[in-house]
Amino acid sequence: MKSKILGMSILAATISFTSLAKGNNEVMMQAAGQEIFKKCSACHSTDTSKNTFGPSLVGVINRKAASLPRFAYSEALQKSELTWTEANLRRWMAGNDILVPGTRMRHVQITDLAEQNYLLAYLKSL
Repeated sequence: MKSKILGMSILAATISFTSLAKGNNEVMMQAAGQEIFKKCSACHSTDTSKNTFGPSLVGVINRKAASLPRFAYSEALQKSELTWTEANLRRWMAGNDILVPGTRMRHVQITDLAEQNYLLAYLKSL
């Protein structure tokens, strides 16, 4: 009986530690993504009431492309029929004018997978 209780205690502690570590990892990834986002913030806002040179990126994950009001999207992006899934956002980060030829957005390509992961973690937190 004591060995069962000890085993259950160890299992519970392991699950708790794993959950805590996962949560801490996500927080660290979001923080790294926020640092990378500083490059993006020259044109994109994290305020839902503000569009700047680019649209606000709050809630961008799984949002239909070119769908925010009060922003003049390029015709190419309007016709793209994209939804901003994680896969499409990765493709956009790696080369937006390759994904949507004719888009007006210009940016430094982010091809490093780790940087993309960090930026996606941050975007999910908005």
